[in-house]
Amino acid sequence: MRIGVDEAGKGPVLGPMVAAAVRAESETLPDGIADSKRLSAARREELNETLRERDDVAVGVAFVEPATIDDPETDMNRLTVRAQVEAAAAVAADDDQLVCDAGDVSESRFGRRVRDGLAETGLSVDVHAQHRADDEHAIVGAASIVAKVERDRRVEAIADEYGAVGSGYPSDQTTRDFLREFVREHGILPDCARKSWATCADLLAAHEQSSLGDF
Repeated sequence: MRIGVDEAGKGPVLGPMVAAAVRAESETLPDGIADSKRLSAARREELNETLRERDDVAVGVAFVEPATIDDPETDMNRLTVRAQVEAAAAVAADDDQLVCDAGDVSESRFGRRVRDGLAETGLSVDVHAQHRADDEHAIVGAASIVAKVERDRRVEAIADEYGAVGSGYPSDQTTRDFLREFVREHGILPDCARKSWATCADLLAAHEQSSLGDF
């Protein structure tokens, strides 16, 4: 059986990174599968629902929360491997053929780490890692859709709690305004923020400098 694995949310300053794995035969995938970035939010939701409803498709999801991302003992490459392994292990069986979107400049190194991580769970899986795999392999495109939908839902939950937070990316002015106002009001960052990201560190430094000036 084939498995596709991808992740969403490596770069945002808010919320988790999400990895997803989809296990299925290629011919059982619904029409219209593509890299999630090429699809509208409504179409992603529709395809995600179809994938999850099918008995001949298995879906695994893993979340890496901001507190884990901020851990100085790790890095995003290792966390991406760990998340992809966790998502894949939830659906994989021995001798499956796994294709994953490489989260490292070295495709071979990333693939080897995913394979070794699965081996540690007791699974013997053939792993092929490739940059832009979600563009070239429908099974990985399916995983990218699931990961993106789950990531968007978590951002929506953050907005339900805090108000308008934007997309969560550092380049989003709404996200930056939310963080700035939160720090100005509370003097700390919200739990949903990746405190080790430069955007957050800069806001805290500016707040501390401003407080010293006021004093």
